[in-house]
Amino acid sequence: MSYIYFDQAASSFPKPEKVGQAVLEAITEYGANPGRGGHSLAVRANDVIFTARKKLAEMFGEKNPANVCFYMNATQALNQAIQGIQFEAGDHVISTSFEHNSVRRPLERVKDTKGISISYIQPDVDGKRLFELFENEINERTKAIIVSHGSNVTGTILPIEKIGQIAKAHNLLFIVDASQTAGVLPIDMKEMNIDVLAFPGHKGLMGPQGTGVLIVGDHVDLVPLIYGGTGSHSEDVGQPQKRPERYESGTLNTPGIAGLLAGIEEINRIGLRKIYEHEAELTSYCLNRLNEIEGIYILGPDGNTNRLAVISFTIEGIDIHEAAMILDQHYQIGVRSGLHCSPLAHSLIGTNEIGAIRVSFGLYNTIEEVERFIEAVKEIKSFF
Repeated sequence: MSYIYFDQAASSFPKPEKVGQAVLEAITEYGANPGRGGHSLAVRANDVIFTARKKLAEMFGEKNPANVCFYMNATQALNQAIQGIQFEAGDHVISTSFEHNSVRRPLERVKDTKGISISYIQPDVDGKRLFELFENEINERTKAIIVSHGSNVTGTILPIEKIGQIAKAHNLLFIVDASQTAGVLPIDMKEMNIDVLAFPGHKGLMGPQGTGVLIVGDHVDLVPLIYGGTGSHSEDVGQPQKRPERYESGTLNTPGIAGLLAGIEEINRIGLRKIYEHEAELTSYCLNRLNEIEGIYILGPDGNTNRLAVISFTIEGIDIHEAAMILDQHYQIGVRSGLHCSPLAHSLIGTNEIGAIRVSFGLYNTIEEVERFIEAVKEIKSFF
């Protein structure tokens, strides 16, 4: 019996075959240090990385590929985005209760070290009342709005285009965490008034782990978190101003970025709409089938709401971790249990003490796999 992987919100699997081929090719054919020499292998490595920058810029509405910066993951990218802002004591930031700890913890560190204040607004689980809540929190010291595009707990999709309009109207920096939406939903930084965009390469974009991206608008000046060798301007004592070198000290993950490029090309070939519609079909089917089982409590928007392919739920009378373990060891179905690194979201939906089971679907999951999962849940429920 083949293993079913329903933890796509954590990392996509399996990857397109071309992704693995691109990684292997980078390691075996041109494994040189990009931007650190004029020989042919270094040039080839650098060309692959530039092509990836260019493809990412095109995908997310950024004109200048030099504003596309590579990191190990979205967490590092978000730390650069948040801790790189030149805050002053008394500045104010607005975020939401949907945030992952990759946003919350850097914000709390800035609060402790620089004396800023933070408002975590609590919209309804379906995202309603959002605009009113944002407008009510803005004051004369508000400097930035920082939000996740989609919740990794409830699947809620936040209307970032309208939030961007609010940020622009009040001249606020708008930072978006697209960890759950990059490669699934269309995002245009210019049209949505996004100043800084962060996302991983290993989720919806189908790239390898160890890849993350930060796109920084021309008008935004972040203080670098990491200083060191950049392959150019070696005579300067300070960090160069030129991008992307300003935000990319040290050797980049060329094999990972090569694999990410292959993932992007596959996403472009298939099309975002087709990917979203496939995941939406699986989500709707799963929600309907779970609702047929007595004692299942689904957390998040209903099936009639546009949402991500993320479903969190609890089973009456059954510990979530035990249920997840049974699904894994007995049924060969991988799911995620716990707080999903998003305790504020669980507080919002009332599961901060017990957590929840989460299933999340991707490009290569099938209705047949969902049906096998439903039958497994029914059997588990019957045992207790």
